[in-house]
Amino acid sequence: MVHRCRHLDGRLGDDNLQSMIVGTVMRKIKSRTWKKQRYFKLQEDCMTIWYKSKKAGNAHSTFSVNDVETVREGHQSEVLLSIADEFPPDRCFTLVFRGRRGNLDLVADSADEAQSWIKGMKKLIENLENMGESEKLDQWICEWFKKADKNNDGRMNFPEIRVLLKMMNVDMNEHHAHRLFMTADKSQTGTLEDDEFVLFYKMLTQREDVLRVFQDYSGDGQKLSLRDLEEFLRDEQLEEVDRVQQLAMELIERYEPSDTGTKMLKAMSIDGFLMYLASAEGSIFHPRQQSLYQDMTQPLNHYFISSSHNTYLMEDQLRGHSSVEGYIRALKRGCRCVEVDCWDGPNGEPIVYHGHTFTSKILFKDVVIALRNYAFKVSEYPVILSTENHCGVEQQRVMAQHLNTILGDKLLKSTLDGKIPVSFPSPEELKGKILLKGKKIGGLEESLNGPVEPEDSLTGEVSDEDEAADIDEDSLHSNSLRRMAKVGYWCVCGWVGACVCNCACFIQFNSRSFPQKSKQRLSKELSDCVVYCKSVHFSSFKHSRIHSKFYEISSFTESKARKHLREAGAEFVHHNARQLTRVYPSGLRTDSSNFNPQEMWNTGTQIVALNFQTAGVEMDLNDGLFSQNGRCGYVLKPDFMRMSERSFDPEVPINREGYRPLSLCIQVISGQQLPKVNIKESSVVDPFVRVEIHGVPLDQAKQETRYIDNNGFNPVWYDTLRFTIHAPELALVRFVVEDYDKASRNDFVGQYTLPFSCIQQGYRHIHLLSKDGTSIPPASLFVHVRITNLV
Repeated sequence: MVHRCRHLDGRLGDDNLQSMIVGTVMRKIKSRTWKKQRYFKLQEDCMTIWYKSKKAGNAHSTFSVNDVETVREGHQSEVLLSIADEFPPDRCFTLVFRGRRGNLDLVADSADEAQSWIKGMKKLIENLENMGESEKLDQWICEWFKKADKNNDGRMNFPEIRVLLKMMNVDMNEHHAHRLFMTADKSQTGTLEDDEFVLFYKMLTQREDVLRVFQDYSGDGQKLSLRDLEEFLRDEQLEEVDRVQQLAMELIERYEPSDTGTKMLKAMSIDGFLMYLASAEGSIFHPRQQSLYQDMTQPLNHYFISSSHNTYLMEDQLRGHSSVEGYIRALKRGCRCVEVDCWDGPNGEPIVYHGHTFTSKILFKDVVIALRNYAFKVSEYPVILSTENHCGVEQQRVMAQHLNTILGDKLLKSTLDGKIPVSFPSPEELKGKILLKGKKIGGLEESLNGPVEPEDSLTGEVSDEDEAADIDEDSLHSNSLRRMAKVGYWCVCGWVGACVCNCACFIQFNSRSFPQKSKQRLSKELSDCVVYCKSVHFSSFKHSRIHSKFYEISSFTESKARKHLREAGAEFVHHNARQLTRVYPSGLRTDSSNFNPQEMWNTGTQIVALNFQTAGVEMDLNDGLFSQNGRCGYVLKPDFMRMSERSFDPEVPINREGYRPLSLCIQVISGQQLPKVNIKESSVVDPFVRVEIHGVPLDQAKQETRYIDNNGFNPVWYDTLRFTIHAPELALVRFVVEDYDKASRNDFVGQYTLPFSCIQQGYRHIHLLSKDGTSIPPASLFVHVRITNLV
């Protein structure tokens, strides 16, 4: 049958998969008190897990194996740790989903049953990761066949085909659809099965756009000879001339289907050509820049660093759930700077939560354990642990003890060579190290020359980033809000007097009890854990230029950073050429929304902290910038932002030395298998594409194609969009597909964001991502890109 899982052929002998297909009763665990039995089984498509409650009658749920990122064995989640005394680790496992979906924690009745599912799921995930583009497309076809085959007879009649077309996002003329159906029905049974359905699909998806390009370069209209392909690679794809011949032979070997005679002739058929264009080599993102390609031996402050804000929060900033899972997810996305807010907890154990709010609490110790276990799974380069410390001296000592005992050699405890340094070490030199960012008694010089004696030196602000106090600065600057303060109530959402968010969280205060930045004693033990990232208060760029040490780092709220950018953009860039800077969201962003990180990258700010739990354009930009350089979490800043003798003002990029503007021309040709945004079977999208340029203010721009009526399956535009890029080293390009709606807001369909510097020219496919940043195969755009110098 077509809907049988092709990638499983020859593997059904796997005992674990056979056991999963038979099915297993397991406990689904949500908390220490919520444990329900569910019947789980693997569907025969080997892509879908089906499960139902014993008491829910016919109600059941499913999820795709493709949605599962990994399997964790044993007590490797907070939920399973909470019931560790009840169920042994060999019966427990966790399915971790892609994106922001919550984990699924399961307990089997025996260790053998748990192992069957653990090994079986790992096998299925590995199979999916090893699939080529053609196999992924086959699998996608199988999934749609199964959805449309309502009576499960392995055949498709024409009414089922019509339903399928709607489900696949295409509103095709019924006469045309019936003609294709009859052509594919070779057996003349009035139904399509197996190869007949594949034939129907191939006719349905015939790529006229790709065929046109193919025939432009084909000498005989039937194939691309080696010389034809070389010409295409040289003239259209702008591949390096000296490697075009070798590349052409490699592409034929790699993508030309082996069951044709074309490969023997050192030529490429239309099928091979399409497979090449749909591959990673035909992607808009240059494969060479997806690997680790940048110089990693420069000082740490010469890099943009992927950074998160209030990393422990999974939801909003007021009542959201705190979890070590936030750290695990951020680190697995390549984040290299995580934040922890520490407060005195019961039983002498420091706790982590968002102070002055109703967010849940976790142990600092558990955060440090998660850091130890996950810090270097994705990237070997250093992790910065940014602390907002509100603990008393005793629990600060406990914090220091946990950092030392749990992290061991991973915690950087002294300068690399034991000498007084004059500049930051490089990410390469700091591989495998965790750096604590926080307040420090004295400087590196004093700590290396001997202990700090005077007791007075232990007193001061233990945290430079008290966000509750920052709300005061962000919200009470206006006269109207100052007047409201006299009412006598402060809401933790930041509103004074009449709370507009109805969050039912008023706290009565007087002028002396409004949250203020804490001034208390700093533990020497915790101070000693801070080496290269000493938090200091920022006075001015002039003061910093004269007095500051390279290892001193200042933090700004987004509003303060914007003020500095407006008033002294070039000085801001100079400051960041010497020192690290961290910018974090306003305390008024109680919904965990994000500010635009591009504004801060334009100043050379290294640590731009975002709420990783919140999807949107801001996280798309963050993911886009750090998708290069092996996703290691570090991206080398442009040279004009690294050298203090160079001058660059992001507001006036045309004044910089070496200014060379570029022209970007993008022809949006077509779209393929765009996902539905409305669950109704009769609904079909009206897609259009918007191309956005994010960079210095002069480069900020967006243009759109027209929209196509009722076709998300294979819309065709051939619309050309043109942009001028003044600071290409800082620019990001974001492709967005939306469903046009003249009566209401357009619905998001998919997006893809990448650095301008990583674009491959020529005919390229763009493989779209969901709102969560996860792939949605086989949805893509087909474009032609050309970049030229502007004289």
